Amino acid sequence: MIIERWVPLIGWLRTYHRGLLTRDVLAAVIVTLMLVPQALAYAMLAGLPPEMGLYASMLPLVLYAIFGTSASLAVGPVAVAALMTASALSSFAAPGSPEYIGAALVLAALSGLILIVMGVLRLGFLVNFLSHPVISGFVTASGILIAISQLKHIFGVEASGHNVVDLLQALLGQWQEVNVITLLIGLGVWVYLWLCRKRLNGWLTKLGMPASWAGLIVKAAPISAVVVTTLLAWGFQLEQRGVDVVGFVPSGLPAITLPSLDQSLWLGLLPAALLISLVGFVESVSVAQTLAAKRRQRIDPNQELIALGMANLGAGVSGGSPVSGGFSRSVVNFEAGAATPLAGAFTALGIVLATLLLLTYLPFYPLPRWPPRLSWQWGR
Repeated sequence: MIIERWVPLIGWLRTYHRGLLTRDVLAAVIVTLMLVPQALAYAMLAGLPPEMGLYASMLPLVLYAIFGTSASLAVGPVAVAALMTASALSSFAAPGSPEYIGAALVLAALSGLILIVMGVLRLGFLVNFLSHPVISGFVTASGILIAISQLKHIFGVEASGHNVVDLLQALLGQWQEVNVITLLIGLGVWVYLWLCRKRLNGWLTKLGMPASWAGLIVKAAPISAVVVTTLLAWGFQLEQRGVDVVGFVPSGLPAITLPSLDQSLWLGLLPAALLISLVGFVESVSVAQTLAAKRRQRIDPNQELIALGMANLGAGVSGGSPVSGGFSRSVVNFEAGAATPLAGAFTALGIVLATLLLLTYLPFYPLPRWPPRLSWQWGR
């Protein structure tokens, strides 16, 4: 049927059974626990209110489940897209301002439309002509910039800059203002995550735990770090000792609204949207193809263009920011046993429940306070 070509959900849903449902739900629970803190952090990395990260993890995931072809790809906010969003929007408005938020919605919707048009034109083959070393270099450089830009939060100081040199100079100039408690929390979490990544798997397998479960526990280590640091911040009232926390995050679901139709804004954001679309697509398809090959499955790059486009369009009309497939979440989704794209829809349901029920406890999570005390810009 022609409709199955554009909506793969209709085809595989006929053979969906209880065993697949169990696997998808289990994977969704694990990915949800991982996605909640990531969504908050990536939204703030993009200069947006933290709840926008949660909004970008609802409707976009459902739309990808309907139109996507990868059973393992976990769509949502990612670090590279957040960094590129901040860089693109910083020349249009101040981070956190209503104009900035409105531009983020336009950027997500525009990225979605670009991907959908590319999918309709069957341009998925272009992924074969993009240089992997160039993409890898771009992602690596983005990771370095992200890490350096977040050092100010580990040190508990205020620092801004347009590039790595400016950021490092600003950090060095504030070394006498370092908050010791904040620094200890940051270094403690870093050491804990390093130990989990390098040692925990071996320790658990020596204790007799199955390798698959040991791997999942290792990948879920950031979740335990979030829980412990939140309890510490709450129990010892660390906010009164100068430790920044998330602060109030409004509960409730996002409203469905159209982004701004300002023609000049759309034209101004077009180059950035094109770049975000291409990078997000290449990274997403690379991850999806790698994981699909392990199960002898195949994905359709052209359909992935449409699915990612619909996900970004959904983010643009539901209060979110640009999204793509996340590498770490996709690996966790795969190893947790996700059997169909419907695992993403269940993850979206988990995010909805977390948004409605768990935001009471997020004000004590030691992330930078929103709104930020000092606006910042990324290099242009």
